[in-house]
Amino acid sequence: MLPQRDLLVGSQHPKELAAVLAVADQALRTWEPVWTGFVDGGVREEATERLGALAELTLTSTGGYPGAERQRLLVQRSDAALDLEAGAAGLMGLEISGNFLFDPAERSDFRAGLLALGPPEEALGDIWVRGDRGAQAVVTAEQAAALDGRTTSVRTVEVRLEARPLDQLQLPAQRHPRRFQTVEASLRLDAVASAGFGISRNRMAELIRQGSVGVNWQPISSPSRLLVAGDRVQLEGRGELQLEAVQATKRERWRIELVRC
Repeated sequence: MLPQRDLLVGSQHPKELAAVLAVADQALRTWEPVWTGFVDGGVREEATERLGALAELTLTSTGGYPGAERQRLLVQRSDAALDLEAGAAGLMGLEISGNFLFDPAERSDFRAGLLALGPPEEALGDIWVRGDRGAQAVVTAEQAAALDGRTTSVRTVEVRLEARPLDQLQLPAQRHPRRFQTVEASLRLDAVASAGFGISRNRMAELIRQGSVGVNWQPISSPSRLLVAGDRVQLEGRGELQLEAVQATKRERWRIELVRC
């Protein structure tokens, strides 16, 4: 048995990490590889850091495409581990079709529409919007079969769901790390994130208030939150900003070195 109490000390995501630890215990007991449900990046990082230090366990992960934000972890005994390709990930794509020309929807709207049909949240991976035509998603194969052909509402729009193999999806472009500098009058979250993600400051403030932005994997609802060197800012669907360095200028502004990935 794993020392769950010790492994949970100081966790920022204790409930989600406890579920991963339960899967790890199962893998140790049965000698069989076990998949977790989809987890966010913060949970994945904590699980990898804490369980990765244990010699008897091996962790790998996939979200259905490179750079996926929500991924499933494959937990295995190190002395009986399969590679990721040999273990069936059991993932499918989901086409969410509707006319959003007059009522544009966000990723959170599509997620809410899917959850209204009853699947557990851990069965839903990434969702990305495709203009006014709807969205696409990665889901477990079991949920793809259950949702195929059904309809639901997203905002005021009725949508139809169609299961598809992952290779038939128009996947999001893979992001590559990019390092750059910006000079800002403030270290407020909305100011730095606006510059880093290339979004207007007003729109960024809206996204923060909506709960689409996190700092160090913690949801933040205040645009005025001050950042410091070392902070990491996550924007749903847009990746992450890392504040590598912060330096005051002679004109009482801030020169910030950022890495966007």
